[in-house]
Amino acid sequence: MVNLVWLQGASDTGCTVSFLNAEQPDVVQMMRKFGLNIAYHPTISPASGTEVIGILNHFARGSDRLDILVVEGAVQLGPDGTGNYCLIGEKPFKDIVQELTRVAQYTVAVGTCASFGGIPAIGSNPTQATGLQFHKNKKGGLLGASYVSAAGLPVINISGCPAHPDWIVQTLEAALLGKLDNLQLDEYQRPMDFYGEVAHQGCPRNEYFEYKMSSKAFTEPGCLYMYLGCKAPFVYSDCNKRLWNRQSSCTRAGAPCIGCVQPNFPEETLPFFEFKQLVAQGIRRTIFYMLSCVTLKFASPKRLGATKPALGCIKDACHLLSMKFGRR
Repeated sequence: MVNLVWLQGASDTGCTVSFLNAEQPDVVQMMRKFGLNIAYHPTISPASGTEVIGILNHFARGSDRLDILVVEGAVQLGPDGTGNYCLIGEKPFKDIVQELTRVAQYTVAVGTCASFGGIPAIGSNPTQATGLQFHKNKKGGLLGASYVSAAGLPVINISGCPAHPDWIVQTLEAALLGKLDNLQLDEYQRPMDFYGEVAHQGCPRNEYFEYKMSSKAFTEPGCLYMYLGCKAPFVYSDCNKRLWNRQSSCTRAGAPCIGCVQPNFPEETLPFFEFKQLVAQGIRRTIFYMLSCVTLKFASPKRLGATKPALGCIKDACHLLSMKFGRR
């Protein structure tokens, strides 16, 4: 029997919904195959009240082995470091997390909120929300940069808003098989198997991107980058190859990537549907991009719909300059 406890802090339960949508294997198949005992999960467990407190204390005392601790949602440290903004029973959520991370063989942060603070940590962050071992893109968070679990590993971050079901299930499978030690992690402690390539790869609109043929509205064919603010060229995940529900992804459905796996999400990717990465890098880079647009538009194949490349170049140049100098 392998024991797993799933805790939820400041979040919208989106990662739990994603987890329950897993298909290969689904949650029940995984439980049966590995003898997984979900000792507590705030959404699917029948336990409530004092029974929950008893379960958590049981593992915190070391009365039974806690193999995997999963935390979904940011940890709120406020007010003034007390953690009283988020309680389970009469105990601050942050204290419960700290107690259980001391005894857990593996600690997994599911979702961008648990990994980096996410939406609860934006702006002035009045609740002092943070991730388990990162605060945005800086190491630290609740547990500190030096934390390792009983198995000797740091927190494994599975970022995303929500995280893809495969990312969650396959990471848990690696823990159940004792293979997390062999998992290659990136600088933000995320598995390279899922976060090792640019999300732009696999997008069916890539040819439009290469020839700078941009869509100006969500319903139009074309690249979503320049006018609709797609962040996929700067984001690392395999969303466009792994697909959601084995069917689609944001860009395949015609919506720009908003960079939800990023450590500084959502602040660094706001406004979601506005092109800003290039124009923030200086006028020379902007002019170089404008000149490359001219060349590529005239070289674009007719099947992409480039009927008036000269007019398109003028419109793109005006758009870039208005973005650069703050005019709308």
